[in-house]
Amino acid sequence: MFSPSAVEIQTDRLLLRRFCNADLDAFVAYRSEESVARFQSWDQSYSKADAERFLAEDSNVAPGQPGQWLQIAIEELGTGNLCGDCALRVTTEQPRTAELGVTLAPHYQNQGIASEALMATLDWLFGEHDMHRVYAQTDDRNKSAQRLLERLGFRLEANLIEADWFEGEWTTPRIYAVLKKEWLELRKLP
Repeated sequence: MFSPSAVEIQTDRLLLRRFCNADLDAFVAYRSEESVARFQSWDQSYSKADAERFLAEDSNVAPGQPGQWLQIAIEELGTGNLCGDCALRVTTEQPRTAELGVTLAPHYQNQGIASEALMATLDWLFGEHDMHRVYAQTDDRNKSAQRLLERLGFRLEANLIEADWFEGEWTTPRIYAVLKKEWLELRKLP
């Protein structure tokens, strides 16, 4: 289904690619921001050692390997600056189904970068890799992520009231999804 080769997706402003050692300082900088870490699986104590462990583990993940999260660096074309990352995981439970997420450094938020990166990733997943369904989870309190997913054409499929014990409190995950046929219609792609 997926090629084991390197991921490289280019848009008008961005290059989506595998992480490298040169990304680690910027990666640590945005992951250790309280506003970025708030709804994520890590906290603001994210360190250089954490990033080095991440890179070692991520470099061994083949794109599309079921059950394994793959982080894709979002680089700004022209500057080479790391803006953030997209995360994706092909599920082991359902064929041709992937979960998707995005994280941006605060400086790059509210500029359409997350939309551009996710659109390119969705085109890649549905086009080159023939996914049937892509879904994303977000915390009910993360209104920015909800608006982003809705703008991209994801539909809310579930609002799981206080179903997740996260960082010392019960939280409400929201699950959004889009099917390949819906995405192709939205994008008017063949």
